[in-house]
Amino acid sequence: MLKEWKKDKKTVFVALSGGVDSSVAALLLKKQGYYVVGVFMRCWRDDIATSAGKSCMEKDAEDARKVAEQLEIPFYVWDFEKEYKKRVVDYMVDGYRKGITPNPDVMCNKEIKFGLFLEKALKMGADYVATGHYVKLGLRIKNLEYRERNKKLPSLNPKFYILYSARDLNKDQSYFLWTLTQDQLKYCLFPIGDYLKSEVRKIAKKANLLTAEKKDSQGICFLGKVTLDEFLGKYIPEKKGDILLASTGKKIGEHKGAHFYTIGQRHGLGISGGPYYITEKDVKKNIIKVAEAKNEALYKKEIALTDVNFVNANMSALIRANRRIDVLVRVRYRQPLISATLKIENSKLSARGGSAKGGKIEFDAPVKFVASGQSAVLYNKKGEMLGGGVIK
Repeated sequence: MLKEWKKDKKTVFVALSGGVDSSVAALLLKKQGYYVVGVFMRCWRDDIATSAGKSCMEKDAEDARKVAEQLEIPFYVWDFEKEYKKRVVDYMVDGYRKGITPNPDVMCNKEIKFGLFLEKALKMGADYVATGHYVKLGLRIKNLEYRERNKKLPSLNPKFYILYSARDLNKDQSYFLWTLTQDQLKYCLFPIGDYLKSEVRKIAKKANLLTAEKKDSQGICFLGKVTLDEFLGKYIPEKKGDILLASTGKKIGEHKGAHFYTIGQRHGLGISGGPYYITEKDVKKNIIKVAEAKNEALYKKEIALTDVNFVNANMSALIRANRRIDVLVRVRYRQPLISATLKIENSKLSARGGSAKGGKIEFDAPVKFVASGQSAVLYNKKGEMLGGGVIK
């Protein structure tokens, strides 16, 4: 469909979210000579947020359209509401029902941005897709590494694509991209990975983009300003239960339902003294256990993983040679990297990355606030994101 537009240029479809990061991504790619097409993805909207006037989707869609006009690029709105509800929202609600703490941002990237969006863009004739993620993408050709993926690179084979932490470590989003595969990364561009956030805003301001000073969105994207408790309350009924001290089993308060809480949570417990942090929850018995900050119940020395994915193609050889691998791990977004040992089982690995049914991470020192359902993401000392898995 795009053949008549492309002429001699490579075409890239940019996911325009209505924010400054994706706006600048589109701007940079156009300056680099790509034929740029902007796309706003209409995802699911919560009824509470919409009726309360708290949904920001319409505003974001309008901002994305106006940026496309400023950049003089084609613009589409793609409706993924039905798929988003099923693949991201229902996944999150089901996770809380089961008593885990799911990560909808990881699932959104896997199923929507680098799933449906990528698939549809390629069908329409795109050579690449791009987003405003703060992450760097490079490639390895034999023993040589190239980190400027969005610039002209050698066309030798074989190629292995590599994800690195962004230059701006405060904004780095590699944590949310551990599910990506080599077959997806070969179509991806991340234009702002080598920029600081302050530099991105300066670029937008210089280009007079209307999103230059727009505030970043916070929290779960489809909730807007609605709290997580308000949202979950639509699907999971409140059910009072006991809050117990992890050390003694003594009851020190009541909660509104174990499903609504997460490991490490401190606020919203309604108990005096402390401060207390959640160490354990049992949704079947509807019990929450808490402890004070230095209690050993808050720490884990090892964790089990499921649904493991390796972005780094070299992990295959490493795992075959040695089932125990030294890695750096992040078990929460923006948490400092932690030294650990990775052990993999039941793996399906090839020269282009792979997956594993399960694995185990042994931390060099005990780690606080590890929540099942969240992501454990693996790195090496070079800042390369190796892959990750879901904490059991």
